[in-house]
Amino acid sequence: MADIAPYVENVKKYASSYNEAALQKVVNHLGIALKNRDSSLVSCSDPSELERVREKWLKKKFELTASDDDLDAAIQEVCEIMKDEKSNKSRVTFYYLLAEKFDKIGMLAG
Repeated sequence: MADIAPYVENVKKYASSYNEAALQKVVNHLGIALKNRDSSLVSCSDPSELERVREKWLKKKFELTASDDDLDAAIQEVCEIMKDEKSNKSRVTFYYLLAEKFDKIGMLAG
């Protein structure tokens, strides 16, 4: 199991609630991507990056069927929430916040 300690405070800073089991699932899901600085971050100014978040996390992982516009709006909402994180945001926190937004924390924690 991957260590969640480096991510806990950042998640707590932005999330309305904190679920350790859900955070562990996010970290485990991202796995090796967290070893590389570039892939461990989300760039809200990179359209291809945001498309990847929509396609791989929201549609594939959570099987969301909302329109791309609705999913993109949710991604932009998380970008706005995390705007104090300069240009790149922690992928772990970003994904956790999207899980929270779409009420999928239980799915991750279960």
